[in-house]
This record gives sequence, structure tokens and C-alpha cells, in this order.
Amino acid sequence: MSDTSNPADAPAPGRSPFRDRMEGFIFGDDTRAGNYFDVALIVAILLSIVVVMLDSVAAISEAWGPELALLEWIFTILFTVEYALRLYSARNVRSYATSFFGVVDLLSILPTFLGLLFPPGRFLLTIRVLRLLRVFRVLKLARFLSAENVLYTALRAGRRKIMVFMLTVSTIVIIAGSLMYVIEGGDSGFTSIPRGVYWAIVTVTTVGYGDIAPATPLGQMLAVLLMFTGYAIIAVPTGIVGVEVGRFYAGAQPARKVCADCGRGSDAPGAAYCAFCGELLRARNPDPSDPDSS
Repeated sequence: MSDTSNPADAPAPGRSPFRDRMEGFIFGDDTRAGNYFDVALIVAILLSIVVVMLDSVAAISEAWGPELALLEWIFTILFTVEYALRLYSARNVRSYATSFFGVVDLLSILPTFLGLLFPPGRFLLTIRVLRLLRVFRVLKLARFLSAENVLYTALRAGRRKIMVFMLTVSTIVIIAGSLMYVIEGGDSGFTSIPRGVYWAIVTVTTVGYGDIAPATPLGQMLAVLLMFTGYAIIAVPTGIVGVEVGRFYAGAQPARKVCADCGRGSDAPGAAYCAFCGELLRARNPDPSDPDSS
């Protein structure tokens, strides 16, 4: 998830020097000016989120409503100008506009204008918090975002198992909700099958709001059975994803090269001979039980 424009790319035909300088200032993270711009942007995002959150508090909104609204519009205008400058300076406007950050940048300014037609819609401005992901680029932590690929790969690999799991859970809660509707009826709050399914979902996920509860012994027995089932169900998706993550790392580990003579290993890329005895190295898959293979 990164901005697609890169100041190091070859200049596009017809670009002015000012546009190139603006690109380096807005998209660049290897210059002092670019870093200052990113830091100022992050501070502005944080302040704008605080303003929106304070405006949602009735007492504060009544006392400072006009001032908060003014600040909201100031931040929106600043972010609108920033978005326009990003479109202007980006080498590939379409790539930026359709990228993750490009979409988030646009969504972060739309709620204020939406609020003119639908006032509660302006509180969606809290989506600006997604823009804080740029802190990884500012602090040179972007390399850690590669870990997201591990989770994505694991979820993708286990998607069929997760779908079967979700279908099984859906079947359980529909049956349990229907039985509870028949057993308890409207006197206990189970006025319909969807209401019973809602109770079953709340129970099987161990959330337990308590707004609906069985009153009859048979209904309570069914509730206990569903509670025990819930504890067993919770561990299933964790196990599925955990197994796939383990497979990802097992498949990502390169074959370790081992000396045919002394048995010592080497992880050096391109190494063909042992650094200790000079003998030829041979490839060997990493063995977790071998202390020298870690």
C-alpha cells in the first residue's frame, strides 16, 4: 500500500520543472522538505480526527459547534488542495487515483461535502485515520508492511476451509434459532426465527448481550449446548489461518547449503564452496530440529 508516483522515475514528456519539484515535495520521502510535508500532513490528519470526534459529543458540539464546523471546513479545504496537487504532480494520475492511498485521500474529503446534504454523513470523516498509514513511509518502516502479504496469502490459501466453516456455523445458528423460537416463543423475546437466529449468533460467538434469554429448562439446555459449541468453534478459524501461515513460512525458506565434507552450513547467496574447508556445498532443505539450520 504505497503511493504509486516515484520522483526517481524517468520524466514524462511535457512535464514542467515545477511539476517535477512538486512531485518530489509531495510524494518524495528522501528529502527534508518531503519529510516535513509528511509530518505536517500526519499532524493535520490527527487534529482533524480530534475535531470530528469532539463534534460528536453533544455537550461540546452545543458549546463550540460553529468553531468546530469552521475547523472542519479548514481541514477539508487543505486536504482538497493537497489531493488536487497530488493529481497534478503525479507521473501517472490514473495509477495514483486508483491506488489505495489515492482512494483514501479522496474519501477523506467527500464526507464534509456529503454533510451538506446529509448532516450525519460528515462524521464519516474519521476514515481519515487510514491516511496515518503513511507514517510507515515517514519512519522508514515500509519494509514491515511486507508482513501483510503473509496474512493475505494465508487467508487466500485457506479460503475454501473458511467458507465451509462459515456455512457450518450458519447452519448451526439457523437450526438453533428455529428451535429456540419453537421452544420459547414470544413470551421470552423470541418473537420470530430471525430473532432466534440473532440470539444463536450472539451465544455461539460468546458475546452474550443478555437482551434475550431462554426461560424454560429445555431452552436453557439448548443454550448450554450452544455455548459449549461456541468455544469449540472459536478455535477453528485460528487453526486454519495458523496452519496456512506455517506453510507459507515453510515454503518461503530457501534451501540451505551444506558442506559435503565438514557438514557446516552457509546461507550466503551464490556461495558454491565452504568458507571453512573449501569443499563443494550441496543444497539441503532446512530442518527445524537441526540447530545449525536456523
